[in-house]
Amino acid sequence: MNTVQQNSILIVDDTPNNIRILFNILHEVGFQVSVVKSGELALEKVPFIKPDLILLDVMMPGIDGFETCHHLKTEESTKDIPVIFMTALAEVENKVKGLQLGAVDYITKPIQVEEVLARVNVHLTLRNTQVQLINEIHERRQAEIELQQTLQELQQTQTQLVQSEKMSSLGQLVAGVAHEINNPVNFIYGNLTYADQYIQDLLKLIQVYQKYYSDPAAEVQNVVAAIELDFLTADLPKLIDSMKVGAERIREIVLSLRVFSRLDEAEMKAVDIHECIDSTVMILGHRLKALSNRLAIQVIREYGDLPLVECYPGQLNQVFMNIISNAIDALELIKDNTHSSPTIHIRTQTEGDRVIICIADNGPGMTKEVKQKIFDPFFTTKPVGIGTGMGLAISYQIVTEKHRGSLHCVSQPGQGTEFAIVIPAKQG
Repeated sequence: MNTVQQNSILIVDDTPNNIRILFNILHEVGFQVSVVKSGELALEKVPFIKPDLILLDVMMPGIDGFETCHHLKTEESTKDIPVIFMTALAEVENKVKGLQLGAVDYITKPIQVEEVLARVNVHLTLRNTQVQLINEIHERRQAEIELQQTLQELQQTQTQLVQSEKMSSLGQLVAGVAHEINNPVNFIYGNLTYADQYIQDLLKLIQVYQKYYSDPAAEVQNVVAAIELDFLTADLPKLIDSMKVGAERIREIVLSLRVFSRLDEAEMKAVDIHECIDSTVMILGHRLKALSNRLAIQVIREYGDLPLVECYPGQLNQVFMNIISNAIDALELIKDNTHSSPTIHIRTQTEGDRVIICIADNGPGMTKEVKQKIFDPFFTTKPVGIGTGMGLAISYQIVTEKHRGSLHCVSQPGQGTEFAIVIPAKQG
């Protein structure tokens, strides 16, 4: 195929066996293949080689694959080159980190011929199509609207692929953690009641001994003094009560994790929207606490009387997570304590047969120019490596396409931001 022969691929790997396998696979089907053995050499050679795609090993001496990718994505001349990571690391954190840095995909070691060719062909097709569309826009200005729409559809497709893998991995991680924690916590919580009763019985026994043996031997008196028996007797029940409170808190967190993941609820079903919101706020609780340069973020919930809402719970939880996370990010931009009370305000209500969920913050707000682009795939105002520009684009698709609803944003500089989610209570 002519497109195969025109495409060049750069392999960045320090393992000779991997280089040999990849070179043979790609060279045999007609790709132009170049090889470097370190991240430093890759950064030096890429501007001259100008590859159409980079296969980048994660674990290398010197600068690793993550840092190499970060440098590539911060340079104007190389930021658009697709990067596919190659790694034997299976942890979700490593995959999410790579995707956040700008990589488009992962190839898992040991290398499989079919997987390499399939992933390379998919992303080179996307890359070739993107370049072709951009060239046509320059050459034929009269077709600008149609070409931009096609490019946006391609970007949305890529966004869905990356976001689906990311959220699937996150959901599996959350569900797995919840499952692993649930049994031992229930064991601890269930036995605390018996432990409390046993301790009360032992303390009662000590009191009876003290009543009838008020003048014990010197050795007993020394032990009583050493362990501060009076203090121990008074404090031990309080300690048990504190443990009960802590165990109950962990049980609440586990429940929130299970509600948020909802891996067993891929189909549309009727759910309590307030339960979904509460689980999301619980998971983000650590980000609401006070920082050295910011007061604690207050979350005010004004819940209306909502019916059970027919929706895809897992996907709707993604929307709540994205919007509330962005609200926290906005409030963290306030770098001093003069802001009286950083607040996220969540309101719900019904309007006819539709449900409205409003999530507002009193952060710095957005300009008109920024607000017009917030639902565009890959648009972000966050630094490279922190924001991917996919969260609100995916949220918009989930609300409008999956739930036949609407997602609106109201914001002005200095006056905060509010997102309004409107969906039918019944999808039938």
